[in-house]
Amino acid sequence: MQTDIWKSFLHLHVLCKCTQHKALKTNKKKIINDPVFGFINIRSEIIFDLMEHPYFQRLRRIKQLGLSCMVFPGANHTRFEHALGALHLMRSAISVLRMKGHSITEEEADSAAIAILLHDIGHGPFSHVLENSIVAGISHECISILLMEELNREFNGKLEMAIQIFRNEYPKKFLHQLVSSQLDVDRLDYLSRDSFFTGVSEGIISAERIIKMLDIRNDQLVVEIKGIYSIEKFLIARRLMYWQVYLHKTVLSAEHLLVSALNRAKELALRGEDIYASPCLKSFLYNRISIDDFKNNIPIDGTPVLELFARLDDSDIMASMKSWCNHSDFTLAYLSKCITNRNLFKIKIRNKPFEEYKISAIKEKILDRFGIETQLIGYYLLSDSIINNAYDKDSQNINILFKNGKISDINAASDIQLSVLSETVRKYFICYPKELDIK
Repeated sequence: MQTDIWKSFLHLHVLCKCTQHKALKTNKKKIINDPVFGFINIRSEIIFDLMEHPYFQRLRRIKQLGLSCMVFPGANHTRFEHALGALHLMRSAISVLRMKGHSITEEEADSAAIAILLHDIGHGPFSHVLENSIVAGISHECISILLMEELNREFNGKLEMAIQIFRNEYPKKFLHQLVSSQLDVDRLDYLSRDSFFTGVSEGIISAERIIKMLDIRNDQLVVEIKGIYSIEKFLIARRLMYWQVYLHKTVLSAEHLLVSALNRAKELALRGEDIYASPCLKSFLYNRISIDDFKNNIPIDGTPVLELFARLDDSDIMASMKSWCNHSDFTLAYLSKCITNRNLFKIKIRNKPFEEYKISAIKEKILDRFGIETQLIGYYLLSDSIINNAYDKDSQNINILFKNGKISDINAASDIQLSVLSETVRKYFICYPKELDIK
C-alpha cells in the first residue's frame, strides 16, 4: 500500500516537473548576447517560433563569408548571426521612425522584422559561393521567397504582410527599403559584422548613428543632413571591404576551386559514376533540378525539393569533399585535396583581359604537367572577371534631407567626389595550379 502511494507521488512529481518545464519553454521573450551589437531582444512570439524552425536553424551551419576564413581565420560567423543582427537593426530603425512621428503599426513592425529575419533563408552552402552551382539559374532571393511561402502556409498566413514587404508589394515602400536598398539594415549589419570578425578595420561603420539619422519623406527613406559624413564613410567602407575581403584574390581562388570540385562531382554523378555524398547532396548531384522544379516543389527521390534544399549546409559539402580526396577520378581528387589541405591555385589579377597567347601557354603547361585530356582544362585553368561599385547610380538613391526640406542625392549633397564610387571597376583574373612555374 505504502509502495503504491509512493509510486503515485513520484508519478505526480514527474508530471509537475514536466508541466513546469513545458511552461518555461513557452516563454518566448528572449535576450541574445551578440558580440557586435550587444544584447538583442526577441520580443515577438512569431519571431521566436520562426527562429526555432529547422529552416532558420540551418543558417547556423552556413558561413556568412564562404571560404574567407582561409584568409581571415576569424571569419567563421554564420548567416544565423547576421540575420539576428539585421533583425536588431530593423527594430532600432522602426523605433527611430516612430519617435519622429511616422505611423508604423505593430503588425507592420513585426512583418518588417520577419522579412529581414528571413531575407537570407534561401542561401545555399557557403552563402554566395555555390549560388547557381548546386541549382543552376536560381538565385538565393528566389529560394528565400519560396521558403517564406512554405512557412506562411505552416504558420496559417501570418507571414503574408512580411512577404509583401519583401517583394516590395506593400503600400509603405520605405519598409521594403529597410529590407533591401542601397542603405538597408542588411548592409549595415554585414559590414559591421564582417569587419569585426575579419579584423579589417576599414569596414567599420557607424550603423547606429546612421539609423538615428533616418527619416521618411514621400514614402521614401531619407537621411538627415547631419548624418551625411556617416553615409560617406559607409560607402567608402563598402568599397574597401569588397576589395579587401569579399573580392580578396586568395578568397576568389578558394571559392572557384570549390565550385570546380562540385561541378566535377556533378558531372561524374550524371554519368552514373559512384560519388559519395550525404543523402540531400546526392539528390542534387544525381538529378538535373530546374527553377520550375523549385517553384512547383516537386519530389526528388521521394522528398519535396524545397525540403531537400533546406537540409543542405556547409557540412554536407566539406564531408563529401574529404571523401572525394580519395576518389578514383584524378581531377575530382586533386581539386578536393587542394581545398581540404588549402593548397590553393595561384591567382593573377589585372585591369585588362589576359592575352590569348598567355592563356594558351598556361594550358600547354597544364596539359604537360598533369597529362589530362584537353576537355578537362577548364578545371585547372579558371578565369573570370570581378566588378566593384559601392554606389549604384542607376538604382534607388540614398537621399539626403536638408534642414530647409530640400532632398538631394548623396552624390550631389556630398562635398567629396563620391561619383567615383558610382563607377563600376572591372578586373580580370586567372587561376592555375601552384605547381606550374609561370612568370
